[in-house]
Amino acid sequence: MTVPSLLIVDDNREMRLLIRSIVRNVTDTVVECDDGSQALSAYIAHRPDWVLMDVEMTGMDGLRATQAITAQFPDARIVMVTQHTDADTRRAAAAAGATGFVSKDNLADLRALLRPPEKLG
Repeated sequence: MTVPSLLIVDDNREMRLLIRSIVRNVTDTVVECDDGSQALSAYIAHRPDWVLMDVEMTGMDGLRATQAITAQFPDARIVMVTQHTDADTRRAAAAAGATGFVSKDNLADLRALLRPPEKLG
């Protein structure tokens, strides 16, 4: 089984640490950055399996960063991890190219989302 690599993008250091602690059993390869403008460079440099992207950040927000990454890497798997769970934000995330959406109120959902499916038989 391949262990996925992650890029965590959030301008709140404590939230990055919390997310890292929640996914520690799923991966041991984590890169972090604290704003959307760094996300594209970090994606190019590390080519992670998953990006966990906050929506609201200082500088470039997560929706614009997601759009920038998916414009160059259409197969990028980006999960929006945010407290903004309204329908408009979900639609905007999907339009930007996000492949998933997790509320910061339910971060435990990240483990199930990131864990590769088990082989049957």
